[in-house]
Amino acid sequence: MAILVVSGTGTEIGKTITTAALTAVALAAGRSVAVLKPAQTGVAPGEPGDVFEVRRLAGEAVTGVELARFPEPLAPNTSARRAGMTPVGPEEVAEAAAKLATEHDLVLVEGAGGLLVRFDDEGGTLADAARLLGAPVLVVTPAGLGTLNSTALTAEALRARDLACAGVVVGSWPAEPDLASRCNLADLPEAAGAPLLGTVPEGAGRLAPADFRTRAAGWLAPALGGVWSI
Repeated sequence: MAILVVSGTGTEIGKTITTAALTAVALAAGRSVAVLKPAQTGVAPGEPGDVFEVRRLAGEAVTGVELARFPEPLAPNTSARRAGMTPVGPEEVAEAAAKLATEHDLVLVEGAGGLLVRFDDEGGTLADAARLLGAPVLVVTPAGLGTLNSTALTAEALRARDLACAGVVVGSWPAEPDLASRCNLADLPEAAGAPLLGTVPEGAGRLAPADFRTRAAGWLAPALGGVWSI
């Protein structure tokens, strides 16, 4: 796949660290990678955002592109409106990703929050950008109680839009998983109607970059370039 959209069932669930792991594995395989962040919110001008974090962990060989930055940590459309700034629409996202795909082996488009968070006043979403690109969507989800419902809802939204779900990755797998988390490993593929493709360990983003790059393949399944298996 030349373009992969990385979405999630919510916010603060490990999308950026999962994107960094995908990037690290692809770079290690000799592929050229671009990471596109359509809308970064809650970060002031000059402060490091998600693209910076991906490059820090995965390596500076990755091309990082941020289309827009809005100051308050809100949905992109809300943050843009409150700041009096122009929002980013799905067409702009798709155009940027398609251009990057002509120059790179892999383009990762990391969304903000969940799949249907509004980008603009017309109600455009990451799902609309994925549809314009004809790109599959990788769903990042939490490990614990409640994740089956949110994963099933996200998968249903993808199917309703004729979008392919590439699979599911647990974005922050606990060091001491509880019963719900352990059971969810077996149940997530059924909830998503797609394979479980990895578990990124809790705290992976705090690893030294060299250690992160060495270990990343162990967190992702072969379909994503890694060696992980359940």
